[in-house]
Amino acid sequence: MIIGLAVLLSAEGFFAWRLYTLSGQQEQVKQDYTDINNITLGLMSVDNWKDKVANIVSHQVKHFKLTPKQKHSLQVEVEQIINALIDKAEALVNKPQKSLGAKIKQLAVKTFVKTDKIRAQVPTFARAIIAKVDNPKQKNQLSTLAMTKFNEAQHTGSLDSTHKANETLTEKMYRRYHVSSPDELDKQLSARLQIYRTDTFLYCFGMLICILIVLACWWFLRSRVDLHATLFIMSLLFAFILLSVGLTASMIEVDARIKSLDFVLLGEHVHFQNQVLFYESKSILGVVEVLFKQPAADSLAVGFLILCFSILFPVTKLTSTGIHLLSKRKLAENRIIKFFAFQSGKWSMADVIVIAILMTYIGLNGLLDSQLAALNIKTDDLTILTTNNTALQPGYIIFISFVLYGLILSTILKAITPYDAH
Repeated sequence: MIIGLAVLLSAEGFFAWRLYTLSGQQEQVKQDYTDINNITLGLMSVDNWKDKVANIVSHQVKHFKLTPKQKHSLQVEVEQIINALIDKAEALVNKPQKSLGAKIKQLAVKTFVKTDKIRAQVPTFARAIIAKVDNPKQKNQLSTLAMTKFNEAQHTGSLDSTHKANETLTEKMYRRYHVSSPDELDKQLSARLQIYRTDTFLYCFGMLICILIVLACWWFLRSRVDLHATLFIMSLLFAFILLSVGLTASMIEVDARIKSLDFVLLGEHVHFQNQVLFYESKSILGVVEVLFKQPAADSLAVGFLILCFSILFPVTKLTSTGIHLLSKRKLAENRIIKFFAFQSGKWSMADVIVIAILMTYIGLNGLLDSQLAALNIKTDDLTILTTNNTALQPGYIIFISFVLYGLILSTILKAITPYDAH
């Protein structure tokens, strides 16, 4: 039995180690994903907007083409301008002159320059001008000139304060994940997250199967009183593994993001996707660490209470149950040992923490769903789609399994103890 349970305990320990390791790796990859897709470096980045607007302007200028309707409107405008110039020139010619020389010049112009003939040629002039503008060679020259002026105006503006940090972060991520483009990085991160998510739950269920096998052993060996003490001590080792993973692995993950934002600017689509609004992932120990780092007294008090009643109390309880069962009567009947072995359960907040986390998840998930739903917009000019990826993590399943497993072990201890359980 000891050999079989030792092998099972080794498997439990391996599953626990893998779950803890993968949970940390998943959290790191998710944090990298959040950093590279954070809304402050995307939708809220001035430089990002500059780049997108520059691309649109460049495309619009380089691919500028007059439609027949635009050519007609431009033809009318050019003709009006030319006719206005002719009217101005004619007014100057017809202006009364005082000197003899000026009068002779005026007579010569009136004789040889026929404004009616010039006006008749205005449409031809206008078409020639439009043809010149619409010529590919001329359009390239105009495009180059326009883009030069645009780039000058762009560089004279102040750089976004996050520009340098964004470039450094991007280069760092490229080196870490061995990619060379944003699309490759996004695919790499998404693929890794999917693998980690699947593997962590597989190892989580592997740990639960080991616990069920231990409880099955209790059922089949319930009549073997001589094996109860050994079986109970082995069961405590399984409980310690559950507790260690339940305290250190991520329990809840809050992830709110704008999945897609698309709108039309200058006739072209501007698209942002996977803009992370908020992300946080914490274990119980992580929450305690954050609370202890806060300067406020109330945060320190809450951190101390969680540390005592949800971490130290369960550890002391498990240790005391083993001491009570294996020690001689004098130590087994010690008030402190008996208190932690049989009565500390009512003081432990482990079960309260489980319910609190579940209720927090339900409430927070509903709040995020309602708030993000209010951001969803779908029109011809603007489309916003949000998503809420908040979810309970395997650490929560392991911790709640520890709480239930601990209650079962307490019941078993009361049944098999050779001493007074009260």
